[in-house]
Amino acid sequence: MSTQPSINTLVIGGGGYIGSHLVPKLIASGRDVTVVGRSKTPRYSLPDKASYISGDFSQYELISSLVERNQEVVLLAYATVPNTSFEDPLADLLQNLPAAVQLFTLAAQREAKLLLVSSGGTVYGNASRLPISENHSTNPISPYGVTKLTLENYAYLYAAIHGLKFVCVRPANAYGPGQRPFTGQGFIATAMASAMKGLPVRIFGKRGTIRDYLYITDLAEGLLTAFEKGELGQTYNLGSGIGLSNMDLLDAMKPIMSDDGCRIGVEHLPERSFDVKANVLDSTKLMNLTGWQPKIPIKQGLRLTKDWLSRELGPANSNAG
Repeated sequence: MSTQPSINTLVIGGGGYIGSHLVPKLIASGRDVTVVGRSKTPRYSLPDKASYISGDFSQYELISSLVERNQEVVLLAYATVPNTSFEDPLADLLQNLPAAVQLFTLAAQREAKLLLVSSGGTVYGNASRLPISENHSTNPISPYGVTKLTLENYAYLYAAIHGLKFVCVRPANAYGPGQRPFTGQGFIATAMASAMKGLPVRIFGKRGTIRDYLYITDLAEGLLTAFEKGELGQTYNLGSGIGLSNMDLLDAMKPIMSDDGCRIGVEHLPERSFDVKANVLDSTKLMNLTGWQPKIPIKQGLRLTKDWLSRELGPANSNAG
């Protein structure tokens, strides 16, 4: 039996969808995990072994005391989603950047190791080539992407000037069981739930945007792998390497949804200027270093997601269409 002391890990924003899958993996690895979230209770269920504290990570005294007691910090918290960041770009910046820079300062002072979870879907902007490797230019076209990239740049600054020990990960679009529809993120869950409720799926443009989708357990495993085995000061893409348009996904969903007698209706809307047209991530850097690779193919992942939604929402509406 190991006599090594356990690692104390603080997960900021760990009560959300990704956190609800990452926290159990952190605990299974032998860590003692404390989660901070803005809601009174976690928005998604967490293991009993995880300690949960309700608070905002902009609160200096709270975060300072917690970083003091933890050797590791995972930053998952973010106050907005890509679509809403356009409604108030200044709020997107002010709600996220000062608190993150404050955290970088504290982590550097305490010599805590930081996992910065950035955004693989927005920091690159419109790609000149696919799949996108980490050395591709970063030209975000949304306030969300600009702020995410700014957080990365501050992390690099603090590493160079103050010795911040960090690993940055740019994940693809998470999907899978547990992801709640109609929240502004998660096309797959929202499309399936729309069909089950007899509502049309909204597609911007003829085929919609092309994205890289990563099953949630693969994503959580990739985050942990990058954190444990990634090189300090490095950035890693985390994706499937497969690009699928919104319509490609709907075509893949149709036979799965028809099992419940459910048809998928589509409402085409004009393209939006702030939507990156295609984003597919090259994860070779992480794969070659650690051996991580996705395990759940898209068709299996879609079926697992549909089964979970069916249990949550009840039988699909056979009159949908």
